[in-house]
Amino acid sequence: MTTARKLIVQQWTTIDNIVAEEDGGLSFVSGEPFDDNARSAFKDSVMDLIDSVDTLLLGANTYTMSKGYWPYAEEQGEYGRKLNELDKYVASSTLEEAPWGDFPAATVTSDPAATVRELKRQPGGHLWLWGSLTLMRSLMAEGLVDEFRLMVSPAARGKGTRLFEDRYDLDLVEATGFDNGVALLRYAIKP
Repeated sequence: MTTARKLIVQQWTTIDNIVAEEDGGLSFVSGEPFDDNARSAFKDSVMDLIDSVDTLLLGANTYTMSKGYWPYAEEQGEYGRKLNELDKYVASSTLEEAPWGDFPAATVTSDPAATVRELKRQPGGHLWLWGSLTLMRSLMAEGLVDEFRLMVSPAARGKGTRLFEDRYDLDLVEATGFDNGVALLRYAIKP
């Protein structure tokens, strides 16, 4: 029996639900490079996610911020290699191509909801939406998000962009704290 592909949204957030500071920054993100010698429960959790997905979805802004770092992030070890080898889709109505260093380019889609629906019908690993708030919100409006994976940093910012703008009821799937102060909260959207 095959398991249906899920769309998993991963967001770094502060304890007060800020996903981007007023200047758009992410100084609260407390992940560390995952060189091949690093061992921690946090890294194991992150690797479990990347091992469960085969497709990465990015909005155009997140793609623009990521394309100059991730394809060359050798200090990220196995995590970086696996991330770079994922199939990638970039939601954009203006980009014509989306190169990813020496790795295969991302596929550009101007209709991400239709693309996600099609990908969910195909066999494979789960789909991973990384950051990309505008894309996340549009896919939520279409009922396509299955799970939130919130990486809660031990920080508060008071002001900035909040993760949710509307009301949602969620079911807790997992809550795990790590030695680096990050808490992983996994939620499914209630039907």
